[in-house]
Amino acid sequence: MSPLPAQLPVVPITRPVSGEITLPGSKSITNRALILSALCDAPVTLTGALFSEDTALMIAALRQLGLEIETDELARTIRVSGQSAIRNPQSAFTDIHVGLAGTAARFLTALCAAAPRGVYRIDGVPQMRKRPMRGLLDALTSLGADIRFLGEPHHFPVEIHARGLRGGPVEIDATESSQMLSALLMISPLCETPPDIRLSAPVRQPFVEMTKRMMAQFGLKNAAQTHGLEARATAYAIEPDATAASYFLALPLVTGGTLALNALRGPGSGSLQGDTRFATVLTELGLGIQETDTGLTATAARLSAIPHSYNFNEFSDTFLTLAAIAPLLPHPVRITGIAHTRKQETDRVAGMARELARLGQHVIETEDSLEIHPRPLLAGQTIDTYHDHRFAMSFGILGCHDLHGDGRPWLTIDNPACCAKTFPDFFEQLEKIREKLKG
Repeated sequence: MSPLPAQLPVVPITRPVSGEITLPGSKSITNRALILSALCDAPVTLTGALFSEDTALMIAALRQLGLEIETDELARTIRVSGQSAIRNPQSAFTDIHVGLAGTAARFLTALCAAAPRGVYRIDGVPQMRKRPMRGLLDALTSLGADIRFLGEPHHFPVEIHARGLRGGPVEIDATESSQMLSALLMISPLCETPPDIRLSAPVRQPFVEMTKRMMAQFGLKNAAQTHGLEARATAYAIEPDATAASYFLALPLVTGGTLALNALRGPGSGSLQGDTRFATVLTELGLGIQETDTGLTATAARLSAIPHSYNFNEFSDTFLTLAAIAPLLPHPVRITGIAHTRKQETDRVAGMARELARLGQHVIETEDSLEIHPRPLLAGQTIDTYHDHRFAMSFGILGCHDLHGDGRPWLTIDNPACCAKTFPDFFEQLEKIREKLKG
């Protein structure tokens, strides 16, 4: 894969799309599977795994903790062994870097706090130091963790002086990120007694349900069940990433045509991923989606002329996909339930409002919503991605719209390489679709 330039003019797709695409594995599932594999009592092979910055950070950290991890990127497999290192750490001090990976940051913090001994220093990039951690850190402390703040209280960097976790009653505030509750659930079997986890406020459920279902699939008993470690999984298949799928599901709405997404499952199919619900949003806008034995097929149809409002609270990673293509819709669209995304890789609500306004759109922003009124698109604009992969990919799809009618690029993506966080070859996949249409 060739390195991407600092700024990438997006080449429009001038003909209706056709063909198929194979999506990367789910980031959320891959990083959960790595943690759960570390808790098993025998080697585990993960298939269909994602290889990206976020999963690389998780793999590197688990290796530092003493696990043996073999990877085959071409075959998309990861083999995890040497799990005794979790129960019997050999290193007195471990320095862990989590970059900007929220799953790695929260899951590894909980795992290290549950260790019987050792000192673990955990830090990330400057933006990671701003992301919410307090709910998890407070919960772990109440279970007996010795967590010391090396900078701003309740933020990275932290130093954990591990001595195990006692279990029992514990309250957690996971309103800012359900990953904090997922982290606590996954390490609950390591506690001395079963933790009685209580929520101080409602939590977005899809990723929590993913965690619970995966724990069951791995044979791990969670906090609500009989306590103990009885994980016997030896192989685990990872689903294609439903969030990454949102971009290619939306592509036929932008270009026309039909695109098959291999192995992807739709909403109501039993998928672990709540983000499959984005497909329902697109069907209401006029996309035809057919589920087959081999995946989903998306076909452009006549766009609905009825204004829509959608609550993205439980599948918010996909709201940027809809917001980015909103200028092409024949009506305004209102997106709600997204206040918590202001504390993700960047302030996604403010950033999206800013970039759409730069493209000439009328945007009404509130703390929890965006209302986008389509206006003629302004050419010659460069999208600031804020080092956020989802900005790059969402606007990468909008840029495929043939604004001038002659294939001239009109939209440029700044720092397209930030896609490496979850989808390293995103723009390469777009280029393959373009090249096939030339044949």
